[in-house]
Amino acid sequence: MDDRFDRRELLLHLGDILAALNCLNDANEPGASVAHLVQKHASLQDFAFLGALPPTMTVTEFSARVARSFFSWPSELLEADLNRDTLASTVQQNLFDGNPDGWNAYIGYVQKKVKWFGTGLSIRSKDALAEPSHDVSNEVSPVEAPAKVGAAAEANARDEKRGWPWPEPRSKS
Repeated sequence: MDDRFDRRELLLHLGDILAALNCLNDANEPGASVAHLVQKHASLQDFAFLGALPPTMTVTEFSARVARSFFSWPSELLEADLNRDTLASTVQQNLFDGNPDGWNAYIGYVQKKVKWFGTGLSIRSKDALAEPSHDVSNEVSPVEAPAKVGAAAEANARDEKRGWPWPEPRSKS
């Protein structure tokens, strides 16, 4: 599946999140609610996703939640196989925990650019996610012998960085 444009949109969205965080920090009112600062500063009104936050969330709380929500996005977006659920669930669990209406508004905003974002995730709290969904105490998985390390592993490592975001290797002739 060619998801280069979705990855690009999510990177741009991450940039918008960081820009909003920067504007909030520039206001120099860490105890103020984000909603209050959005009304007070025109520069924040361009960030529509801030409207999905609870009205009582402070700048300090937003900063901490953004860090927990988005810290893994750069590395996740560069993985060969995009883990869509991880990208959305970290935001849901950390930025919108206990705020299902906000989560729905947020995914509606992101889905204008990335149609699949947040689909298939149910509205759950952190506590529900911490519990295993099935009994794993009796499950045993076989241990496989490690693959041979050497020239074959080095060749695979070179081939692993083919395609987006890395350019295809060019001929040296």
